[in-house]
Amino acid sequence: MSQSPSDIQNIVIVGGGTAGWMAAAALAHTFEGAGKSVTLVESEAIGIIGVGEATIPEILKFNARLGIDEADFLRETKATFKLGIEFDGWRRDGERYFHPFGAFGVDMEGIAFHHFWLKACAEGQVEPLETYSMAWQAARRGRFAHPQGGPQSPLSSLGYAYHFDAALYAGFLRRFAEGLGVVRREGRIVAVQQAENGDVSGVTLEDGGVVSGDFFIDCTGFIGLLIEKTLNAGYDDWSAWLPCDSAVAVPCERVEPLSPYTRSTAREAGWQWRIPLQHRVGNGYVYASSHLSHQEAEDALMSRLEGPALAPPRRLRFVTGRRRQCWKRNCVAVGLSSGFLEPLESTSIHLIQSAITKLIALFPARTTDEALRREFNALMEEEFTTVRDFLILHYKVTQRDGPFWDQVRTMPIPDRLAEKIALFEETGRVIRRDHDIFGESSWLAVAVGQGLAPRGRHPVSDVIGRDANLGRLAAIKDSIWRTADALPSHTDMLAATMDRRAS
Repeated sequence: MSQSPSDIQNIVIVGGGTAGWMAAAALAHTFEGAGKSVTLVESEAIGIIGVGEATIPEILKFNARLGIDEADFLRETKATFKLGIEFDGWRRDGERYFHPFGAFGVDMEGIAFHHFWLKACAEGQVEPLETYSMAWQAARRGRFAHPQGGPQSPLSSLGYAYHFDAALYAGFLRRFAEGLGVVRREGRIVAVQQAENGDVSGVTLEDGGVVSGDFFIDCTGFIGLLIEKTLNAGYDDWSAWLPCDSAVAVPCERVEPLSPYTRSTAREAGWQWRIPLQHRVGNGYVYASSHLSHQEAEDALMSRLEGPALAPPRRLRFVTGRRRQCWKRNCVAVGLSSGFLEPLESTSIHLIQSAITKLIALFPARTTDEALRREFNALMEEEFTTVRDFLILHYKVTQRDGPFWDQVRTMPIPDRLAEKIALFEETGRVIRRDHDIFGESSWLAVAVGQGLAPRGRHPVSDVIGRDANLGRLAAIKDSIWRTADALPSHTDMLAATMDRRAS
């Protein structure tokens, strides 16, 4: 069957890094054998930010879709396993809580487990919620195992993700993509060409060469060379709710044990991350420059490293928010060109993955398909907004003191988040929308961990008497803790997985 002249045959990705090569790998894999070409244009003279090294469990789906073997991935990217995030000092100094990947306890009588925990708390039980988290009990012991077993096994509720070197991941995906026929063009872009109808038609390189295409993916980072500089897609600034606008990042030698979790520590005017890799530790301080100078932030971070720094610190500036149209005309923004939300919940790489997955699902036959553009933009708006609200929750619900924390604790918040908080405080219910990447256990972990105490609970929790309820909770705790004690260490499991050859 002949193809119409408007069919999309030549896809051009502008910009490399994690976003560019994830897009290239996924598109080349999806369209293998379909007669479409994928070209990626990047310049070695332009550095890669590469601070997004922690992920959420959705990354497993991306790698699996490409057929990437986990052992190869771990070896090539110096990755470690991640069972969740430890939050240190976010409620108040000296207190910690854990956001686990996986469920709390076991749902009973058709309702969520935490309602039976709330019942026990009201009747004098004092065990923290994390007591019933398989992920946290494994993480705090420095242990790891892959999810396994049936519904009765504590390990079946376990979720995990990875910490990895973003630059190594980009290189790994580059080799994968080039093996599928993706063509890389080296060069700095000096001009963007547009057709008479306003579509992007090509990019001109510094050496005079032109890379033409039918459909373009903008992975040029904050600058948004195609989506903003050329197509003026617009940007929604969310810094009124998320006032951190700067970060300083530096790798260091690892001294602490190889822990299977990310750590986020509340600081004077923001927070500090710790991401353990096989060969180093990633560190960074995300802060509000209105409350802390760049030099003060850098000095504070460098003084808190667990080992010698392995490179000079890098400073970043950003405006929290999202592109109003992530897909405009024949161009889709992926990665930082589509918006930026601080990596407090490790969503940076996920938002890249999500955009690519949605694009593939809605990929047009012709660049004039406005209905697909509208659907994509609506889905991305909902995703960005949901993540935004989850991040705001961390700042709004706190008892920390200081000018920065006083500002975020007392600031007005979006109505939809205010309603969600009010519902939880009144009834103990967590309402999860269809496109919410964070499940009930995630919202619950942060809300409870930062001090929200529901006044009510689901009435079904009262069908079980006090002693029977406490007995069930004790049995669940015992099962989880015995399982956690028997798991191999994170280091041993990492080595065993990497030693496994692809079948």
